[in-house]
Amino acid sequence: MFNILGLQEGEEMKKLMDGNEAGAWAARLADVKVFPNFPVTPQTELIETLAQWKADGLFKGDFLDVESEHSVMSAAVASEATGVRTFTATSSQGLLLMHEILYIASGMRLPVVMINVSRGLSAPITLWSDHNDILDQRDSGWMIFFTENNQEVIDLTLQAFKISENHKVLLPCIVNLDGFILSYTKEPVEAPNQKQVDKFLPKYKPLTYLDPKKPMNLGVPVMEGYMEFRLQQQAAMENAREVIKKTFKEWEKKFGRKYDVIERFMMDDAVIALVSVGAMTSTAKAAVVEARKKGIKAGLVKIIVYRPFPFKELEDALNDVVGIGVCDQNLAPGYGGILYHDIRSLMYGYKRVINDYILGLGGQQAPKEKYVEIIEDLLECTGKGESGKVKYIVD
Repeated sequence: MFNILGLQEGEEMKKLMDGNEAGAWAARLADVKVFPNFPVTPQTELIETLAQWKADGLFKGDFLDVESEHSVMSAAVASEATGVRTFTATSSQGLLLMHEILYIASGMRLPVVMINVSRGLSAPITLWSDHNDILDQRDSGWMIFFTENNQEVIDLTLQAFKISENHKVLLPCIVNLDGFILSYTKEPVEAPNQKQVDKFLPKYKPLTYLDPKKPMNLGVPVMEGYMEFRLQQQAAMENAREVIKKTFKEWEKKFGRKYDVIERFMMDDAVIALVSVGAMTSTAKAAVVEARKKGIKAGLVKIIVYRPFPFKELEDALNDVVGIGVCDQNLAPGYGGILYHDIRSLMYGYKRVINDYILGLGGQQAPKEKYVEIIEDLLECTGKGESGKVKYIVD
């Protein structure tokens, strides 16, 4: 048997993929049963890929065109509540239109998996990426994973299904990729074959689901019991920490690619460290290498799993450095960089210089040289003991 790429059945696929195609392949390999969708730039090509496969008979799930992103998530809640594996994708304003229903999905403990292709929020209108759309959802009860490249898109999305559907978790998950930077950039990607995925990701077996033959209520009104339900969500997030690590180890054993909740880059003897998420991390890593050539003992910590927040892992990674530079590709007006305040709160009580560098909003270019300047500025501030500074990196 051969597939559309000319590969023998069971053979691993290696090809150039952009982030949208990688996300579509993850959904197809996961044997998703329902895909509610609505197009929004720069996520539209993910939908188009699955639509073409559906037309060609290669995607067997139900392909649901609906009238808005609010309806997309409403349909995802409905389908997942009947006990079938559900996937969707969105971007930017579309994610915000879903916001109300995100809380319903997590409150009903429905393991929907969604890809968000990050794009700056209007107004003014931009089509380029930053992280305010995804970080607006940080308290919605969804797990959140950030990807640096398109290999991580396919790998983390497939793992997200297994983690979300674990009976100790049963929470939805967003896998985030940077719009245009990843969604429209082709990179070499290895996709596991269907047999491998089927062994790693068994068919979804829900604990509870809506069935006309066995009537029940989900998401019912409560008064005194509301806090109990919320505490159960918190307990599920805490359970997810162990399940995520166990799943990552299983993935490494089966597919040879290693993941953890954070990634340490050149941190063994680092004196100062950058903290980063998403695609811009690749540029930041190149800057760390350049700084090392200049004799600066710099390192980098990349956050992969943002919810549940990796408190212990970050604290351990940053414990031995004297200067921390948080790279925020977001801005909360009146508050500053969101990730910066996370790290500053985490390291409260430690004598560290912790500064915030806000850059790349709306896709503004931040080349390697800018990151080298950030590292040099952080080193200078560390020498002077200047902590709590916020710098806006603009052209």
